Amino acid sequence: MRGRSAVAIGLVVVGALAMRHGARDREPRVHYRDFGGPRSLWHIPDGKALPSSAPTRVEIPDIGVDAPVMRVGLNKDGTVGVPPFHKAGHTGWYERGPAPGSRGPSVMLGHYDDMHGPAVFHRLHRLRPGARIRVTRRDRSVAVFRVDAMERVPKWEFPRARVYGKVRYAGLRLITCGGTYDKTDRSYNDNVIVYAHLTRGEVRHSPV
Repeated sequence: MRGRSAVAIGLVVVGALAMRHGARDREPRVHYRDFGGPRSLWHIPDGKALPSSAPTRVEIPDIGVDAPVMRVGLNKDGTVGVPPFHKAGHTGWYERGPAPGSRGPSVMLGHYDDMHGPAVFHRLHRLRPGARIRVTRRDRSVAVFRVDAMERVPKWEFPRARVYGKVRYAGLRLITCGGTYDKTDRSYNDNVIVYAHLTRGEVRHSPV
């Protein structure tokens, strides 16, 4: 993300706030599916879940991500806080939601690029269903997720229900910018969103 990235990705959290007031959104366009259709994310079995523990690192081998995680919350204007540009190699965990591995939709955000080049989620759009995401947590457990779907949607059509909607399984949503870069607005027009769920039998502890 360049320039006004905090405003651009802030639409994500505006969507979260709207969900609390019963706002509805259009059915998003899912480009890569694994569970048989765009409504399938709501029917993933509950499966296992972990006690809440803040994430400290995320690894996505298929796209070469191995990055530290920092907490982000809300700005005064209601937009989501994102990692500062001098930490464009970090991901941000939205701490007002579930921790990765706990039940519910955990949300992590990262920059697509900065003024110096590619950032942590520059290749997020290349993920495909079945890819693995490993999140190391403060309690030294490692939560392993399986990618279910990826979509790219215009920011003004952000799929609030899919990202923040209540689910009983331990879900993970990774978000960055994508699409065409608008030189006038100094922002990308779309959001890239990856959906994943905690896999069974793959929660293990990292070395001390």
